[in-house]
Amino acid sequence: MSISARHPPESGDVCAQLERIVSSSEFPGVGRAATFLRYVVKETVEGRGNRIKGYSIAIEVFGRDTDFTQDDPVVRIEAGRLRRALERYYLVAGQGDPVRIDIPKGGYVPTFTWNNLAHLEATETEPSAFSGPHPVPPKPLWRAKPAMIVTIIAVSAIVISAFLIAGRPPSPTSQRTGGSLLPDRPALVVAPFANLGEGPEAQLYTAGLTEELLTVLPRFKEIKVFGRETSKSLATDVGAAEIRNGLGARYLLAGGVRTSGKRLRVTARLLDTSDGEILWSEDYDNDLGSSDLFAIQSDVAKKVATAIAQPYGIMAQVDAASPHPNDMGAYKCTLRFYAYRSELSPEAHAGVRDCLESAVARYPTYATAWAMLSIIYLDESRYNFNLRQSPATPIQRALQAARRAVQLDPSNTRALQALMTALFFNRELAESLRVGEQALATNPNDTELMGEFGTRLALGGQWQRGAALLDQAIALNPGGSGFYHGSRALAAFMLRDNATAVLEIRRADLQKFPLFHAVAAIIYAESGMMDDAHREGQAFIKMHREFLPNVVAELKMRNIQPADRNRLIEGLRKAGMTVPDELALTATSERPPR
Repeated sequence: MSISARHPPESGDVCAQLERIVSSSEFPGVGRAATFLRYVVKETVEGRGNRIKGYSIAIEVFGRDTDFTQDDPVVRIEAGRLRRALERYYLVAGQGDPVRIDIPKGGYVPTFTWNNLAHLEATETEPSAFSGPHPVPPKPLWRAKPAMIVTIIAVSAIVISAFLIAGRPPSPTSQRTGGSLLPDRPALVVAPFANLGEGPEAQLYTAGLTEELLTVLPRFKEIKVFGRETSKSLATDVGAAEIRNGLGARYLLAGGVRTSGKRLRVTARLLDTSDGEILWSEDYDNDLGSSDLFAIQSDVAKKVATAIAQPYGIMAQVDAASPHPNDMGAYKCTLRFYAYRSELSPEAHAGVRDCLESAVARYPTYATAWAMLSIIYLDESRYNFNLRQSPATPIQRALQAARRAVQLDPSNTRALQALMTALFFNRELAESLRVGEQALATNPNDTELMGEFGTRLALGGQWQRGAALLDQAIALNPGGSGFYHGSRALAAFMLRDNATAVLEIRRADLQKFPLFHAVAAIIYAESGMMDDAHREGQAFIKMHREFLPNVVAELKMRNIQPADRNRLIEGLRKAGMTVPDELALTATSERPPR
């Protein structure tokens, strides 16, 4: 039959699609996903959708006894796994299938819609005859309820905004009905930490730490953390394979709490569920006599979250070396973004920009990708990387993308970081630092944010506080971006700490980054290392000839205060670079910097 927007899929269409899914290699061949799906589809097609409850599924699919209660989470867990399996199937093998089967959150009754882009708008407004026990005839769009029309307009606005900002139309995979518009991210399950101590207080310590971890870890938007309900349903000694097969998560965080008198030891370990390998482990010892319980829980949770979940943490390192098999491409863009931030080269910039533009076209509600794209757009201007001819300037595009990210997810750390940075380079210093404070309060454990905010504070004249934040970011993330070492070196120079300035600039090692050479030349000249200063100065001039004739405007763009600008200009001269005299500087200071 021909696909028509005038009626929903019929029973034959749905049954054929069901067999197409369960026989696909992209659908789980183990577990009870197929049985679960067959059951709910059959009940709905045969008009018994009102019977589909957690109780009936537990008994008829999972063989539970008739005394089954909702305290047993098996149905909820398996339903979540089935939703993810369907999501993956339609992203990979089922893109061209005629019918889409979804199980919306909040229930277990499936919906059936046409999976055809040309008729998307019509099918989104027409519920399937099999979505419940009482078939509803389709309505023309002009007779739809006002709320439904508003929904259609809102969806259309998202698609149009993705087209205007990203510069290309969204692909069919971003315009499907049902399910999430976010790409897969590495998934983490937190098992309840084991109580290895004695006495009633030991259990309190253990439960409190698990709760604190489940509060801190979800603040990192690049990962997906299963919620408290899932965590509480697990045994403390749950196996890695059980997590992999039952929940589809790649990572398991487990551990234990041991108390002895006033001593408390927390042991944490991160496992790869594909093979049970321990990727990371750490012990944390504390004295209950010198610190209160809540402070200890908060401190340990912060350290664990920072180690495994931050942008350059254990999970990101493992995924970069061996991408998650469920990765549809968008998450790879985030990994490439962080690799680019470490390298800061024009070659890496071009590839990441293309990748992120494709990601937001496919997933127009993916806030993290919009935030990263904002930073990439900004780098066209501030680093002179791959400048694109466009009616909008790089800073305008950066602000648009950052504001889109914050609109989508106001608590997203990367979105707030992007907005802070774009505002900073738009010469809105006070507003930029206000957003930076908000971002730091949202996630005080994110070292990427710490380093970026510390840099903005320093360049804005708060060198001491900026240096302190940079030191904290570097201490928590010693393998992070060389950019932060470079910023810390500049802060040390401005604070007249030449020894630290030389040490940090050598650690930075950003050979492909023009301003690195300028900062290095200034620092070496101040320390009397003139051969090194001249070498770095020549490298800088070769890479960025436009900077020195327009030096005041360049420094103004970075919100460097007048007294600090004068000191930097004097440093450039001391390093042997030719800087225009004061009259020439005044004449060129209003040119737009590149």
